[in-house]
Amino acid sequence: MDHGAPAVRKVVVPAGEGRAVRVASGERFRIIDVVGGQVGDLFVFVDGVVDGAGDSAEWMSAEHTRPSTRHVVPRPGDVVLSNRRREMARFEADDSPGWHDTLYAACDPARYALLGVAGAHRSCATNLVEAMALLGQPVSVIPQPFNLFMQVPVEPDGSISVVPATSRAGDAVIFVALMDIIVAVSSCPMDVVPISAGGITALAIGVG
Repeated sequence: MDHGAPAVRKVVVPAGEGRAVRVASGERFRIIDVVGGQVGDLFVFVDGVVDGAGDSAEWMSAEHTRPSTRHVVPRPGDVVLSNRRREMARFEADDSPGWHDTLYAACDPARYALLGVAGAHRSCATNLVEAMALLGQPVSVIPQPFNLFMQVPVEPDGSISVVPATSRAGDAVIFVALMDIIVAVSSCPMDVVPISAGGITALAIGVG
């Protein structure tokens, strides 16, 4: 599908793994579902803002964004806020079915243990830590991600359910960076609860 001008840089996020890239203010970045049906956890950090321990100290915050946009499911035109209520990025375009969750925390080792998984299992939390470490940015806090392509209907009685992702091969969301940021994406390895369709597959990050 046509997503505008070709990306200057493209990074493949292998199935079940995570990758991170630096994005300058004014640049567009797109998250692409390569095969279709794959949930991706999107994390965004302010580039260069660290606390005394060297950790990234300002990040994209779902809980700060929702009251501003008044949307549980983000949509084009929404401006994403940081945990300091600064504008980080603008959601510009979406050619997927439009389902993106902001309620579920990133899967982590404790989540898999609660689900009865014995032994090691990749998770979005560990994928984030690994991806950011490759850029020299330690992370000790795992923020609430934007779970792209994840379908979590909220019923009138307040209950929620999970439906396998219905995104198609090549579907993408496009954001514009409003400051210098680091974009991290995890191809969610969750294979116990059926949030992705057709197995765990790759995503891609395009910048430019």
